[in-house]
Amino acid sequence: MNANALNLFLFVGLPYVALIVCVVGVLYRYRQRGFTVTSLSSQMLERKSLFWGSVPFHIGIVVVFFGHLLTFLFPRATLAWNSAPVRLIILEVTAFTFGLTVLVGLGALMYRRFTNSRIRAVTTRMDIVLEILLLTQIVFGLWIALGYRWGSSWFAADLSPYLWSLLTLSPETGAVFALPWVIKIHIVGAFLVVLIIPFTRLAHFLVAPLHYIPRPYQQVVWNWDRRAIRDPETEWSRARPRNN
Repeated sequence: MNANALNLFLFVGLPYVALIVCVVGVLYRYRQRGFTVTSLSSQMLERKSLFWGSVPFHIGIVVVFFGHLLTFLFPRATLAWNSAPVRLIILEVTAFTFGLTVLVGLGALMYRRFTNSRIRAVTTRMDIVLEILLLTQIVFGLWIALGYRWGSSWFAADLSPYLWSLLTLSPETGAVFALPWVIKIHIVGAFLVVLIIPFTRLAHFLVAPLHYIPRPYQQVVWNWDRRAIRDPETEWSRARPRNN
């Protein structure tokens, strides 16, 4: 396979395959195995190191994701913002900082997964594949941020038109084919993440419980004395406690 054919496969064929597999796979999983669309939390097995990994990872990944998304959706606004050097530097430093936050969080989560026997027991192969792929994406993203400066500007100028051309079914790949191999690997990695979403616990972010926001508060009525029941001095009894 020559270089041009490989580029066509990676930057034209793979994106469409990844999108189709993601959409069909998520819909099938949600309809046929809806209860598996979850993060499968392991908090009950171990929570201390989970906190120091999960919190920075989720905060960082949300900021980085929406940073990429906003640049894709509003490339002209991004270029206008970056027209002032101070604003450009602020944006780049902020993005790099949150990228490091993702790296630290994911590193803590992976350390927890491989060193805690209880977490290892519930770890699947796809968990490992996903974490390695995410780690690769983060490392390459930070590498690009350091080695190929002002990424938000060339993302808006080169990658955003390319991604829009994919959505309009008229791929324009000239600018992407000319990019350095480090950036190409990062782009392909993003498509691979999309491809494996239906087969991993990453699918849970597509079904965020937004319906809880407008729902009225749940009222909980206790029919026994909670303080007495939770008091270690209270004698245990088979009979259900009552307040009357």
